[in-house]
Amino acid sequence: MGITCLIPFYNERERISQVLEVITTIHAVTQVLCIDDGSTDGTAELIHRHCAGAEVVRLPYNKGKAAAIRFGLKYVRQEHVLLMDADLQDINKKELVAAIEAYTSHAAAIDMLILRRINAPWFVKWYRSDILLSGERLLRKYDLAQALLHPIKCYQLEVAINRYMLHHKKVVRWMPWSAINTYKVDKLGVIDGSRKEFKMYVDIVSYVGFAHMMLQLASFTKRLRHERQQKGYSNLKKQLALLTFKR
Repeated sequence: MGITCLIPFYNERERISQVLEVITTIHAVTQVLCIDDGSTDGTAELIHRHCAGAEVVRLPYNKGKAAAIRFGLKYVRQEHVLLMDADLQDINKKELVAAIEAYTSHAAAIDMLILRRINAPWFVKWYRSDILLSGERLLRKYDLAQALLHPIKCYQLEVAINRYMLHHKKVVRWMPWSAINTYKVDKLGVIDGSRKEFKMYVDIVSYVGFAHMMLQLASFTKRLRHERQQKGYSNLKKQLALLTFKR
């Protein structure tokens, strides 16, 4: 199963390289597509110079994450998509490979796999943003395109996908993910960053509505118990037992 990784970015010159260093070495990811959302800091040029395994498409000016993903979908060559934020830190390649393997092996049974940010601060976990707003998720290109049919702006992408999955009774699971994203206060300073954070939550609630937001908080998705390694261990024990018996 081939997977396209979509990475939207806006002025992430200082951070995107460490994301691409991991993504471009994962065999199952056959297309890495970076969408420049009107950056002014030379991020696209940096990718062109140093990341041969990544493609870049560009929007003429900043339109927001949802618009960038919608634009990037036109260039996606695979049926399955990995959404990835450009500002992640401490990415664990083994975790990502395990998540892709789990999604691939359960593709007939689940429709989306969210990578839960287990190292997020306590207040993020308190209102389940470590799951609901995680930018790292695996899903079908078709489902992503359907979720984007409705008008979505700025920070509404993840909850819009969640709402689509709930409305269509799709099966969604999560797996632990130790990477962390760079918070707006770290990028913009305390005052401007806090304003952006507040605007983000206003945008989110205004899009899905308070009642549906409560539904997502209360009941959306549960952990995927991927038992591939345990089954492999059990099979190994059986083989060893058989060899011992033959002796």
